[in-house]
Amino acid sequence: MIEQGPHTASTTDVPRRNWAGNVRYAARAFHRPTSTDELRRLVAASPRLRAVGSGHSFNRFGDTDGDLVSLAGLPTAVEVDHERGQVTVSGAMRYGDLAGQLHTQGYALANLASLPHISVAGAVATATHGSGQTHGNLASAVAGLELVTADGDLLRVDRDTDRFAGMVVGLGALGLVTRVTLDVVPAFELRQYVRLDLDREALDEALGSAYSVSVFTDWRTPRLREVWRKQAADQPPPPADWLGTTAADQPRHPVLGMPPENCTPQLGEPGPWHERLPHFKLGFTPSSGDELQSEYHVPRAAAADALAALDDVAHLIAPVLLVCELRTVAADELWLSPNHRRDSFVVHFTWIDDTAAVLPVVAAVEERLAPFAPRPHWGKVFVTDPAELAARYPHHADFTALLTDLDPKAKFDTDPLNRYFPR
Repeated sequence: MIEQGPHTASTTDVPRRNWAGNVRYAARAFHRPTSTDELRRLVAASPRLRAVGSGHSFNRFGDTDGDLVSLAGLPTAVEVDHERGQVTVSGAMRYGDLAGQLHTQGYALANLASLPHISVAGAVATATHGSGQTHGNLASAVAGLELVTADGDLLRVDRDTDRFAGMVVGLGALGLVTRVTLDVVPAFELRQYVRLDLDREALDEALGSAYSVSVFTDWRTPRLREVWRKQAADQPPPPADWLGTTAADQPRHPVLGMPPENCTPQLGEPGPWHERLPHFKLGFTPSSGDELQSEYHVPRAAAADALAALDDVAHLIAPVLLVCELRTVAADELWLSPNHRRDSFVVHFTWIDDTAAVLPVVAAVEERLAPFAPRPHWGKVFVTDPAELAARYPHHADFTALLTDLDPKAKFDTDPLNRYFPR
């Protein structure tokens, strides 16, 4: 344990609200330490504490009535291990910043999320993902973690560590992650094509047609509005009549009415992996943030049945929806990953910024998806019963035990965490 003493962590530049603005943090104090030792003293001295990253979460899993700390002031690190094919980075680093530096050294990450603005540690902790039926979520690339535990100790773990699979998607509840080691692959190029008006019967084929595929719909018609195909640059473009769709003749934004200039290049223009895999450019704000989000992962084989079930509540979904995105994610072994041991079909909702109007629709969506044992994204809006959610994770009890072992005094606890993982 590190010796406890006074800390002088800066309180500047720490977010007071989440990205969407629907959560105002209840923390009593805000800190931004500039060294790992300063962080360790802060953690050791605080009775209640949570880390805040890019704030791209839509619920109170990251909130606390204690202290809130940003790790963005810690020294930046991007250390490539050429022999192991890995990179170790600062937990607070944004994926977009990391990707640019990796690319200059000839490396890439196999997958990226829609937003390059999110922090590495935060995305990993919630199993955030991109799309592609052969690609795992971002947490599945984690080969090692360094974190400050509840007593101020510095703990380093890797894939050979006991219960490592339970520590990666940790919901910020096991400690403050200062460094993350990720698997890398050789840099590659992609082209992005947008196709319009897909028949739902062709959805399965479309989702498996390229390196990464996202399908957008508004639930106002049975047909699917857009297909965003991110394919290898050396592959031929889709034929003119691909799956009965037509080619977009100008760049698109997933949300109608938003500027396409915010989005990564389309129309088949080749470019590096990190400038095509995300939907949005790092240097642009993807939207105003005036929105809510929900997301559900069901078995990949249940895609058609899950969509058919949601048809019954389409009349509720459409009036409060900005856009719905359909994706795929490969299975992994991480305890709290929504993709734990099952290839997944993902239904992502971007809602209007009206909690009172959205929550009843979220409940209706969850009721319709219940036969498919949906696992919600940990950082989005959901109302799933705790007992039902626990039953969908085979290692739920194991993670609760891990919480007790690493944080016996519940220093990193929050109200939602206590609700879903009572101890």
